[in-house]
Amino acid sequence: MKLKDRIGLNQKPLAPVADAEPAAPARPGAPPWANSPDRAYQDLKLRIHRLLLDRVDLANLAKMDLNQAEGELRAAITELLGELAVPLSHRDRENLRDEILHEVYGLGPIEPLLRDPDISDILVNTSRQVYVERHGKLEPTTVMFRNDAHLLQIIDRIVSKVGRRIDESSPMVDARLPDGSRVNAIIPPLALDGPIMSIRRFGRSPLMMDDLCRVGAITPEMVMVLQAMVRARLNILVSGGTGSGKTTLLNALSSFIPDGERIVTIEDSAELQLQQPHVVRLETRPPNIEGRGEVTARDLVRNCLRMRPDRIVVGEVRGAEALDMLQAMNTGHDGSISTLHANSARDSINRLEMMMQMCGFELPSRAMRQQISSALDLVVQTARLSDGTRKIMGITEVVGMEGDTIMLQDLFTYVRDGVDKDGRTVGRFCSTGLRPKFTERLKASSHEIDPKLFEYLN
Repeated sequence: MKLKDRIGLNQKPLAPVADAEPAAPARPGAPPWANSPDRAYQDLKLRIHRLLLDRVDLANLAKMDLNQAEGELRAAITELLGELAVPLSHRDRENLRDEILHEVYGLGPIEPLLRDPDISDILVNTSRQVYVERHGKLEPTTVMFRNDAHLLQIIDRIVSKVGRRIDESSPMVDARLPDGSRVNAIIPPLALDGPIMSIRRFGRSPLMMDDLCRVGAITPEMVMVLQAMVRARLNILVSGGTGSGKTTLLNALSSFIPDGERIVTIEDSAELQLQQPHVVRLETRPPNIEGRGEVTARDLVRNCLRMRPDRIVVGEVRGAEALDMLQAMNTGHDGSISTLHANSARDSINRLEMMMQMCGFELPSRAMRQQISSALDLVVQTARLSDGTRKIMGITEVVGMEGDTIMLQDLFTYVRDGVDKDGRTVGRFCSTGLRPKFTERLKASSHEIDPKLFEYLN
């Protein structure tokens, strides 16, 4: 069977593309084809892409599996190149075919970046500049989009797949990729220079505690304590700054939850990768174009209480849902885990108190603090250090109230001693020697741990 019969390739005359968008202005450090006179490469790619879409029967293509469809499209692109008689080397032809396939099936110029396992963040600062974070360090790339319209097309492709939209009336959006990576986009008129997109990537397989131990983010002794606490159904709050590994740690902690329990997760943008068989995933919804239909995290927390959860996992606490989450922890839904942005364990307690005030009515400070101290058992603080590594900076127990103050005590801390000649942070994990109050609860739940783990270690 001929190629045109398999994918419906129509034999139309090859005419120049009259309405090709102007390419983005050249900049120093751009790839060779981005600057004149080799910018014709980009124009050629755009022309072949449009001819391909114009001449291929997309209905026939959609019936094929992905590998077969890619093979057929590669053959179609080769045929078009032959008809155009374009003088390209074999390597350039392969690159051209790959880039056009990325436009058809992937996310265009950033598709190779998404396939690089060493890249953790992709930061698109308009169509002319793309940065990536690799091994904790930001570095520029030579990747560029044709223009802002091209970038907007890629953004729209991402957000439309999760039922969201982005336009001038709704110029900000949170979305996710199929692998769980978090996407945020903001466009003009809010972004003055052009569309901006940030992609926070997550590995195809989530990191487990053994992986965190291997990279030196935590010690086996600390893991044993956290494992016992999760299995004994104590409430844990993971605190830290942006990119400090909060979600990674939450995923690792969730691996200690027994398979027989029903877990309900609540997120603004679904990114958790829980491995248990009985997981119910809930996601918030922004308002529609008429400003209606919004479903907040607080609405989902209230609803999940009617869903018979054994564990409630809130991806991140940001607002008034803090009050409902703490009430759930205090009314029989123990064993809950959540994350929160804060620079220290004490700051996380203060932030919870502030977010409880967002519920719409005033609460006495003492009542809020009593609610927090009785609900939370442990705060785990994470941080990203100056060399890009991520560490568990401390495990802190919420002891209770003394007067009007919530009492905290550190069980484990990470002490920084300085940096070495290569700029890497030098430090050590220490046990403070304090015996936690929750050891009796662990013993009562048959998850007793060795008291020697808490002996002072400097």
